[in-house]
Amino acid sequence: MAAKRAGSGGGRWLLLWGLLGIGLQPAAHAVAQTARLAPGGEIFARVDKHEITFAEYQAALAAGIRKKYYHSRPPVAELSRLQREVADQLIDRVLLLEEARRRDIEPDRGRIDAAVAGYDKRYGASEQWRAERDRRLPALVAQLESQSVLERLEAGVREVPPPDAATAKAFFEAQPEKFTEPEQVRLSLILLKVEPSAPRAAWDKAAEEGRRLHQKLRKGADFAELARLHSADPSAARGGDLGYLHRGMLPELIEKQVIDSLQPGAYSEPVTLLEGVAIVRLEARKPARVRSFEASAKRAGELWRREQGEKAWQRLIERLRAAAVVQVDESRLLPAPAN
Repeated sequence: MAAKRAGSGGGRWLLLWGLLGIGLQPAAHAVAQTARLAPGGEIFARVDKHEITFAEYQAALAAGIRKKYYHSRPPVAELSRLQREVADQLIDRVLLLEEARRRDIEPDRGRIDAAVAGYDKRYGASEQWRAERDRRLPALVAQLESQSVLERLEAGVREVPPPDAATAKAFFEAQPEKFTEPEQVRLSLILLKVEPSAPRAAWDKAAEEGRRLHQKLRKGADFAELARLHSADPSAARGGDLGYLHRGMLPELIEKQVIDSLQPGAYSEPVTLLEGVAIVRLEARKPARVRSFEASAKRAGELWRREQGEKAWQRLIERLRAAAVVQVDESRLLPAPAN
């Protein structure tokens, strides 16, 4: 086993909790592939005096693969990264649980009792649950207790007092992109609706109708009147007026290939979308603008606290890692991907 000290804190223990469910089955060809790389032995890692078994690691990795890739097989390079993320999460969990014990953090008994009651309600009709409940319950409660103390530890570490006005303003001025309203565009729409599963002839008919309406617009027809008569969009009653929309709210094709090329008052060629054939008119633009600090002070304080809380949490993990002796059986892992 290769000895390692310090290192990255890896992912978040909260993700790990999702990986450590009760009764996980070893999943995925990828886990079997990893197991074949390993020689005999049951210990995957040692964190100070605590041992992490290979079975615990396999269960966490299998659940991680299911969560991220569903039934697909992850590429080798991504599997290698995921193996190390899961290993880091397991290690961090051990260190954080020990820190919670040092701080005398107790689990929330009310939430644990409620969770057990939830299992009873959900699985009470199952013969298997009734037969195995007493045997499984101690392990379930132990996991719920661990989850609870870790949640309380993290909540306490991340809780930082609000910044003073000068700190909030400095944060606001250093990161203006966080307080910028994106560009808005006001659009009008004529939509010739076609069901996605409609035959080709229906799409061809809508495309021909779009060209016919476009020709009318070029000859001076009123866009709003054509929208009222022909559009299948709910905006038809308003002459096709969609109001102001932020960037990112529009279909990519409309945003990149239509809106960027139009000046206010201009309309597009007919465009085929998922919903049918559309003609879009750009009515007006509102450029992106940075909000004032006075309007953003509350959000600046909230974002500053969130950032400081994340830094405090990462500092704790780094401190615990630096003080621990961690050994991982690297033969259990695929080669690390090249940077």
